[in-house]
Amino acid sequence: MSQYLKTFLEHTLLKYLSDNRYSSLTNSELNSLASDIIELSNLFTKERKILPPQYLNNKRLRRAYILYFLPSNIYKIHLPLKELSLHPKKILSKKELKILDLGSGPGTTILGILDFFSNQKKKPSLEFTAIDSVAENLSITKDLFKLYIENINIDASLKTFKINVEKAGAIPQDTYDIIILSNILNELFYNDEKKNAERVSFLNTIIDKFLTPDGSCIIIEPALRETTREMLEIRDSLVKNGFKIHSPCLIDDPCPALSNPKDWCHEDIPWIPPVIIKEIDKLTGLRKDSLKFSYLVLRKDKLSLTDVLEKNSCRIVSEPLISKGKLEFYICGHGGRQLITRLDKDETPSNIQFQKLQRGDIVTFEALIDKGKRLKVGKNTVVKRQFLSLKKA
Repeated sequence: MSQYLKTFLEHTLLKYLSDNRYSSLTNSELNSLASDIIELSNLFTKERKILPPQYLNNKRLRRAYILYFLPSNIYKIHLPLKELSLHPKKILSKKELKILDLGSGPGTTILGILDFFSNQKKKPSLEFTAIDSVAENLSITKDLFKLYIENINIDASLKTFKINVEKAGAIPQDTYDIIILSNILNELFYNDEKKNAERVSFLNTIIDKFLTPDGSCIIIEPALRETTREMLEIRDSLVKNGFKIHSPCLIDDPCPALSNPKDWCHEDIPWIPPVIIKEIDKLTGLRKDSLKFSYLVLRKDKLSLTDVLEKNSCRIVSEPLISKGKLEFYICGHGGRQLITRLDKDETPSNIQFQKLQRGDIVTFEALIDKGKRLKVGKNTVVKRQFLSLKKA
């Protein structure tokens, strides 16, 4: 995240939401804000079944979202964009990129995209179209967009439309290089008995109708087990329908995580939050010291992150599992989702990288020992971390 964006989040958001006042919030204001944030956090997690479809219509909840959830959600788009930018076909290197943000909220992902491209050597012209069903969200999107681009060197424009996202036929006719659904897929058709089938149909329509032949559809979802597993079920249906997974998956087979009801995949990226978020965490008991989310990048063509990887690459899909005398991870690749173990006594220079692995890293192994239910890193196993360790916010 650029230093300018950190400054923007630290000062401009507070000024924007506090009647043009630069000073910090009073203790009373912080306590009131903390209460609203707890309410919104509960609606996002424990009380999802009663989450109102247009919860950001509520001024209190909207302010809580902008000051607490928006700063962390901004950065999540960076990882899929970084992985797209690694492809030798230069997927993101057009002179102009047209971007459709479905369910844009107050412009969270648009700010993240602006920040990402403002730090690139070659900056495309960015043409954003934001769709949301809450008029106030779109108003805030326009305000924050204007405030941000005033001080960065990038050519960007924004159009907004108040439309119910579920009504695909109402979206203005055009084609886009990138279509974003950030934290919105899980809210679509929520009360429908066949909600996942409706979501698959919706995505089929959106991708077929609005995505350019060489474009990318990026889906970002909360890192909850329920929302992530639903996204993975949708992933499998879309693969059957002929779409290609660019990332994070390194296989097009049915998702191995779905075979066990307790499994799901998500990212967890270390993050240093703005001061106001640290203050709120002290009051609420919440913790925003890392960015947790799930994501999926879909394409119509056959381009994939695997085009630039070594054969038999796999992704680390768990935190390190440390116990007495050994270190373990879950990995996912052509062998499915597997547990891999290295005993401390088997550490050698050839496998020393094993202890440096983190969730989301892509890695190759040579001379692994197959123990049936698990894989073992032996003294002669070569562990190679690939250059795609893209994290750290």
